Amino acid sequence: MKAMGITGFGIPESFEEYELAVPAIKETQVLVEVYASSINPGDNHLRSGELLQSPVGGQFSIQFPYFLGGDVAGVVRGVGTGVQHFKAGDRVMGMVRGGSYMDQVAADEDTLTMIPDNVSFEEAAAAPTVALTAWQALFEHGKLQPGQRILIHGGAGGVGHAAIQLARHYGAYVIATAREHNHGFVLGLGADEVIDYYSQPDFVTRLSAPVDMVLDTAMLGKKELETGLPGEFGDYSYDILKDGGKYISITSFGIGTYPGVRNIDSLFFRARPNRDDLNVISTHMQEGKLNIHVDHRYPFTTQGLFEAYRTSEKQPRRGKIVISKEIIE
Repeated sequence: MKAMGITGFGIPESFEEYELAVPAIKETQVLVEVYASSINPGDNHLRSGELLQSPVGGQFSIQFPYFLGGDVAGVVRGVGTGVQHFKAGDRVMGMVRGGSYMDQVAADEDTLTMIPDNVSFEEAAAAPTVALTAWQALFEHGKLQPGQRILIHGGAGGVGHAAIQLARHYGAYVIATAREHNHGFVLGLGADEVIDYYSQPDFVTRLSAPVDMVLDTAMLGKKELETGLPGEFGDYSYDILKDGGKYISITSFGIGTYPGVRNIDSLFFRARPNRDDLNVISTHMQEGKLNIHVDHRYPFTTQGLFEAYRTSEKQPRRGKIVISKEIIE
C-alpha cells in the first residue's frame, strides 16, 4: 500500500512516497481504508523538528521515514475477532497512532466512531483531534457550567472554533480572541464577543467582567515552545480570571509550574481518544450542533501534502486543512 512519510526535519518537500505492507490487525483493532486526513499544529511542530528540541520532545521517538497525521476518516475493510461495534463497510472517523497519510491504517476500536450520514469524509477527517480536545477541555477538565463566562484564545483555529460552538451550545457566555479578519467568522460560530489580541494585546481592559475559565489554544512562538510558558500573554489571562477559575492550555506544557495565585487551577493536557467522547462528537455533528470548518482541501499525494503544509504555515487560519482522496487532480 502507499504511505507518505517525511525523510527529515524541515521544509515540507521532505515528504516521499513509500510502499508498505497492509497492517495486520489485532483482536480489538479495525482495518480502515483511509479516504481523508488532516493537519494539526502538532504535526507541524514535529515536521519542523521544533517539538523535539523542546523539554517535552523526549516523549517522541523519531525514526525516518516518519509518518505524520493522527486524524482519519474512511471505510472499515476488516475487523479483529474481538471487535464489537464495527463491521466491514462502516464509515468511521477517529484518531490513530503511527501516521494516517497512507492507504490503510490499523486502529483500536476504542479510538473510532461512526461518521453520520450527513457528514462528508473530509469534515469527518477534520474533526477528531480538535473536537475531542475542545470537548475534554471544556467539560472533563473545565467542568464548564451554563451561565459561566469563558475566554477562548485562538477562536478561529481548529480547537478554538469547535470550542466556541460547544461552549455556546451548553449555555456559556463566550468571548474569543482572533485576528480582525476572522471576527465575522468567530461571531458566526456563536461567540458573544471577539477581541483582536494581536493589535490590542492588553485584552484585560476590553472585558466588562472577569471570566470563569480561559481556554488557550493559541499557537506558541519559538520562545514559548522552549519554555512551555505563555509569557506576558499568560499573565494577562490570569489577570482576567476569577478567583478559583481555570486556565486550561493545549500549548503551554509548562503552565502547571506557574506559581499558584488566587486558587486558579492551571492545566496543560493533550486529547485522549475514546469511543464515548467520539460518539458525543459524532452526535453533535449529526444534529448540526457542531460544524467543523474545512478551510482548504488538497489531494492525497506527496505534492498535495507539500501544498497543505505550506498553507498551514500561513495566516489567516480558519478551522482545518484536509488531505482527501475525493479530490481529483
